Amino acid sequence: MKKWFYIVLIFFWAIPSGFAQLKIHTFEEAEQLAVKNPKPFVVFTHTSWCKICKMMENSTFKNPEIIKVLNTDFYFISLDAESKKDIFFNNHSFKFKPQGPNTGVHELASALATIDSEVIYPTLTILESDFSIVFQKHSLLNAKDLLLILQKIK
Repeated sequence: MKKWFYIVLIFFWAIPSGFAQLKIHTFEEAEQLAVKNPKPFVVFTHTSWCKICKMMENSTFKNPEIIKVLNTDFYFISLDAESKKDIFFNNHSFKFKPQGPNTGVHELASALATIDSEVIYPTLTILESDFSIVFQKHSLLNAKDLLLILQKIK
């Protein structure tokens, strides 16, 4: 009986450690970490109602290779474009800007997800450690395509 107990205990202890988790940082946290260990920032700008955003969250960002590269070589930040929380980043304070009843967009989402005067979700933005934008893309990125992009930038 004791033998089975230890086997079950080892089984449940080992399983969670076998699955890598994507480290998601806040802007403030990533900026602080970058002081000691400069790495590019990957910002995933999304909304709660965006179906393509959910697809990326549930497929691309669950891919073990993507998780490994993002955790090792980048600071990954998930930005809800409709968040009402103030964000202090790069010596600026960014706020939610209402655009009507129960709608609006965060200033930081506008700054990072605007391409050709348009904000479309999802947007993936990659910033160098000096906060300059080196890559922006609107649309679904599968794991294979994102991995190629990340490997070119790191």
